[in-house]
Amino acid sequence: MAETQPALLPETRSRLEAIFATFAARGDESYGEAVSQIEHAVQSAEIAEAAGAPDSLIAAALLHDIGHMVHRDAGDAFRRGRDDAHERLGEKYLAGLFPLSVTRPIALHVAAKRCLVVTEPAYAAGLSAVSRRTLDLQGGPMSDAEVADFLADPHGADAIALRRIDEAAKVDGAGRGGVARFRPLLERLACR
Repeated sequence: MAETQPALLPETRSRLEAIFATFAARGDESYGEAVSQIEHAVQSAEIAEAAGAPDSLIAAALLHDIGHMVHRDAGDAFRRGRDDAHERLGEKYLAGLFPLSVTRPIALHVAAKRCLVVTEPAYAAGLSAVSRRTLDLQGGPMSDAEVADFLADPHGADAIALRRIDEAAKVDGAGRGGVARFRPLLERLACR
């Protein structure tokens, strides 16, 4: 017999609808890569899913760049050479809706890039042009002390996994299935 989930609270349902509305309104925008925001999000979630990642990491992969879409002037910030702090904005936007296993890797995925370029030189060489440019805007490579602090975070390993997914999910023509198929997963993870 299938386990029945408790119904979502109206506020939770409303917040989930706002996420899907954000994808509908801004998902076709580019952030400098060959793919749109929605293609990147779906590819990221599909990569995590194919790797057998837990639901929380699949959700984090889908939502990791939501901060770009809720930021009023993300494109302008990028063009002007400013960091839009999308990782912090995304964490704040999703806080209270999802558990830390979803929101903390999102908050740390930029720090993971800054860590990986120090700890794995081959990773740095494989960054896209946009990721190299934003790395500088986001603080550049970490210091040794920052690396130690990052690696001590209980969500650091998931953030590194998310960062690797993020970099791989930039294939033109992939990830066009849409975010709707991930609705049941997000509903399962949403804090009730």
